[in-house]
Amino acid sequence: MNLFSIGLVLDTVGKVCIGLAVFTVHRHISKERRIDTDVLRTMRKEWLLTFAGILLIIAGATLQLFFQRA
Repeated sequence: MNLFSIGLVLDTVGKVCIGLAVFTVHRHISKERRIDTDVLRTMRKEWLLTFAGILLIIAGATLQLFFQRA
């Protein structure tokens, strides 16, 4: 594994960690229920977008690693 691959993997892991942190914060605030309904709806939409983003980051990194080796 060369330095490019190591850097790509570390970058991806970092982005996923940030995404997971967003998940946990939104989940905590959603459970508190001290925020109005409109904010909770928006946070649920953000949760879905964050999940999709994490999947895309992982898919992109996988493709880059696969095609770099070819």
